[in-house]
Amino acid sequence: MTALDFTPAPGAAPFPRMVLAQAGAEIRAMLRNGEQLLLTMIIPVLLLTGFSLAPLIDVGGGRRVDFLAPGVLALAVMSTAFTGQAIATGFERRYGVLKRLGATPLSKAGLMLAKTGAVVAVEAIQAVVIVAVGLALGWRPHGSFLSAVLLIVLGTAAFSGLGLLMAGTLRAEATLAGANLVYLVLLGAGGVIFPLSKFPEGMRPVLEVLPISALTGGLRAVLVEGAALPLGPLAVLAAWAVLSLGLVSRVFRWE
Repeated sequence: MTALDFTPAPGAAPFPRMVLAQAGAEIRAMLRNGEQLLLTMIIPVLLLTGFSLAPLIDVGGGRRVDFLAPGVLALAVMSTAFTGQAIATGFERRYGVLKRLGATPLSKAGLMLAKTGAVVAVEAIQAVVIVAVGLALGWRPHGSFLSAVLLIVLGTAAFSGLGLLMAGTLRAEATLAGANLVYLVLLGAGGVIFPLSKFPEGMRPVLEVLPISALTGGLRAVLVEGAALPLGPLAVLAAWAVLSLGLVSRVFRWE
């Protein structure tokens, strides 16, 4: 009969399990936070419903819901990957949470993977809710699903890089104010609710290279016009992603 070995064998869990566990904690924290829930779920749904039903804006022809639904999807990506992540990470950095988590067996790279996974998971929930509301309002999207997913992935990378860049270089209070200010500015000037054609001609070239404008325009091209692969918006989003994430890798401060 073989004797049982009760000797303690401490050690870290496998890396994928640690990342999944931390991602689950990040998702729960996002969905339990009232401000995060307001940014990620409630405001996009209210904008889509209100502006689709009420004739408050001129979208330049076509049904309002067809114009608004792709823009609200883009806004949801920005609210989660940029605004929400910047604010949460900024305060985690201020209170030493990032420093403590980075010293665990998970490692800093694992923590970033977990945060990315949490953002993607919340965006998936947002997409389901927004698409369901849009369908209920009469939206009938068409076009390449894979192209839309590629745009959202690049948009997520670009906005995540910008959010982490802000959170990793500014004080938490400055990040809170700055992230909300950028959210409001891009909501108004990024083609989400108002067509870029309504802005003065001199402003349009600048507005068109904003990440929110590229994501909004690309999603409209795919889901409304049926374009296969909008190369212009993809190039703009890819450039923002490479630039912002490259800067994050150099200047992000963990404490």
